[in-house]
Amino acid sequence: MSTRILIVVTNVDHYDADPSHPTGLWLSELTHAYDIFAGRGFEQTIVSPAGGKSPLEPRSLKFPNYDKSAKAWHEDPARMALLDDTASAEQIDSAGYDAIYFTGGHAVMFDFPGSAGLQRITGEIFERGGVVGAVCHGYCGLLDTTLANGDYLVAGRDLTGFSWREEVLARVDKLVPYNVEERIQERGARYSKALLPFVSNTVVDGRLVTGQNPGSAKETATKVAALL
Repeated sequence: MSTRILIVVTNVDHYDADPSHPTGLWLSELTHAYDIFAGRGFEQTIVSPAGGKSPLEPRSLKFPNYDKSAKAWHEDPARMALLDDTASAEQIDSAGYDAIYFTGGHAVMFDFPGSAGLQRITGEIFERGGVVGAVCHGYCGLLDTTLANGDYLVAGRDLTGFSWREEVLARVDKLVPYNVEERIQERGARYSKALLPFVSNTVVDGRLVTGQNPGSAKETATKVAALL
């Protein structure tokens, strides 16, 4: 049987603090992972908290983030159709999957943590010996995931993700609903970040693989693939 992996995307298209300010999936964080996993022959399923459409973050469609990989996906109707009709987390039987990989975009801050379906799938995959990966804001999906013993999955584990300094530099610190760097540490995670913002930085702790920002997407997916 081929290796099977769940790719998690958001359903949210705006910030609660300012509904006129759009957000969504950061496209290259999906496409870099998808390309790498496809190159390894992995079978991929795109899933979201509610199912259905995953909107795109407009800033991910501009230079320098709109790279060859993102552009190829955006210009392919068949690929874009995959984001119009994603599976819902509640529909997924985790037993069929070897890994789960959380993409980012600020939108995930709103719908990843509250998804009981995502938390169930993630905990089950991890406790069965599978791999859990997240890039950039994707680690918001790990905030409330617990294991069978009640402990947070991230407790006592090394990880990274989009930093508060990067939020400030991206000028969205007044729009985001919480400081995820701070909140993940409240869950007991050992958070670290690169000395410079926006450079590639990936942390591997056993079967947990996390990347700090959009520039970390290739490195993070590559290290997930290596574990699989």
